[in-house]
Amino acid sequence: MRFMMLMIPRGYEKAEPGTMPEAAAVEAMMRYNAELQEAGVLVSLEGLHPLAMGARVSFEGGQATVTDGPFVETNEVLGGFWMIQVGSKEEAIEWAKRCPASENEIIELRQVQEFEDFPEDVQEAAAEFKAMQS
Repeated sequence: MRFMMLMIPRGYEKAEPGTMPEAAAVEAMMRYNAELQEAGVLVSLEGLHPLAMGARVSFEGGQATVTDGPFVETNEVLGGFWMIQVGSKEEAIEWAKRCPASENEIIELRQVQEFEDFPEDVQEAAAEFKAMQS
């Protein structure tokens, strides 16, 4: 089972372009990342720049509209993510609980939809694209 652990740092939605974490926090997180890697559960991980450096593409009325960040209506944003492969949701939760997150951070866990999770008709519709599935 693959899970995304989504880091949601409160206040990051208002972060200025170029905002970076403190070195001590990064050091603690790197030790945690090494634990994930050594345990063989880490698939990938990435940190994300603040909203002020991003954009959104919406499709209202069938037209693509681009809005540059930050986005006023947003009160929770992703600061980064880990993709892990574990045996159960409970194991994913245990890994999330070990993260050296601060009081203003939340980790949301989301199980990845695997090809085999979909009903047969959906699998047939996507069969030629199975090579794209991890």
